[in-house]
Amino acid sequence: MKEMSKKLSTVLLSAVMAFSFAVSANAAGNVNNTVGEDAFKAKIISNIGHGKKVYFAGPMFNQAEKEFNLRITKVLENYGYQVFLPQRDGIEAAQLNGKTEEELIKMIFDLDAGQVKKADIIFMNIDGRVPDEGASVELGIAYGIGKRCYGFKTDTRAVEFGLEMNPMISGCMIKIFKNYDGDKLVEEIKQYLAKNKL
Repeated sequence: MKEMSKKLSTVLLSAVMAFSFAVSANAAGNVNNTVGEDAFKAKIISNIGHGKKVYFAGPMFNQAEKEFNLRITKVLENYGYQVFLPQRDGIEAAQLNGKTEEELIKMIFDLDAGQVKKADIIFMNIDGRVPDEGASVELGIAYGIGKRCYGFKTDTRAVEFGLEMNPMISGCMIKIFKNYDGDKLVEEIKQYLAKNKL
């Protein structure tokens, strides 16, 4: 009798656990389908304050871009964030010498995509008539796996009719800092970080 009771308890416990797992997996997997993207964002926002690793995404193809990226990075670091800035922390040019195109692609993609996955936050430079292609892919990876996404824009150019930027970019963001004056934008970011966590 005791043996039968023990087996029955085990079966019931297993059934309850399986049911609980199925319900929670279904709820997690269908957040976007059942209650929309706002619920997905709310879930991400609820994690604010947990983890301070930032992946900085953006163009880095000329001196002005690099200097401004570094300036924003230093602001984030001054507020206690640990920032991976590809132009500073990525693969050095010396490591790329003598590599085939396929090897270069794999090295750069693996490093940057890996750093996005390790980060808690993505902070993206959205300047340009359209945002940088690589940064947009990094944003997509980050958003898709539930990272907290922020952006900033100083550029007056816009690509969408009646919209300042593509909704597929802005829709991923918890907050976008916008100011056409770079110095004022930096001050706005500082003021925000003095009162809020990313």
